[in-house]
Amino acid sequence: MKTNINLWWLLAGFFLLMTLVYTVWNVIEHSALPWYNAIEWVGSTALLFTTAMSVMIAFYVDRVHKAQGGELPEDVLTADIDDGDPEMGEFSPWSWWPLVLAFSAALAILGLAVGQFLLPIGFAVFIVAIVGWVYEYYRGYFAR
Repeated sequence: MKTNINLWWLLAGFFLLMTLVYTVWNVIEHSALPWYNAIEWVGSTALLFTTAMSVMIAFYVDRVHKAQGGELPEDVLTADIDDGDPEMGEFSPWSWWPLVLAFSAALAILGLAVGQFLLPIGFAVFIVAIVGWVYEYYRGYFAR
């Protein structure tokens, strides 16, 4: 976890340096213009927001690391498999509903790109997929 924290802080520093280099380079390249017209605002702003996002992730991972009270077994090289929590949750590796859910998202995005008439169809398929995925264990072969 400490390595992840250090990597995110390193990335934040790199993106900040690249923001400064990019902005100064544009000002030097377009030196005939006033500085506020010489800056390429889209790239400079995007790099600055990338820096901010890296700082937020680094800060969050650092807070999580301090809150968990030490290293997790997954982060210790000498840990055994049995040291971690064996319960990983319940999931259905044979379920087809995530594919239907992805298809509904694809229909909705295609509706945004091609035609508005596909949006309600994508939404209807989404409702069917969510209901099917939630109630998958109530009927059929895997009923409980």
